Amino acid sequence: MLKFIKGNLENIDRVEIYPIISLLIFFIFFAALFWWVFTAKKAHIQSVSNIPLDDATITLNDSKL
Repeated sequence: MLKFIKGNLENIDRVEIYPIISLLIFFIFFAALFWWVFTAKKAHIQSVSNIPLDDATITLNDSKL
């Protein structure tokens, strides 16, 4: 199976750029996420973390009980 895939990939010009692009996308995404986590305002994080505990929100399951 790997021999079949490797044989086909060898015929594609400049195929070695795809793993590099994938690694860059992966790294940039997680670096941005890491930056956002450490620069987010504490008030925003606190308000978002209390959403599941908020009694003002009514779900369909609560209305059937």
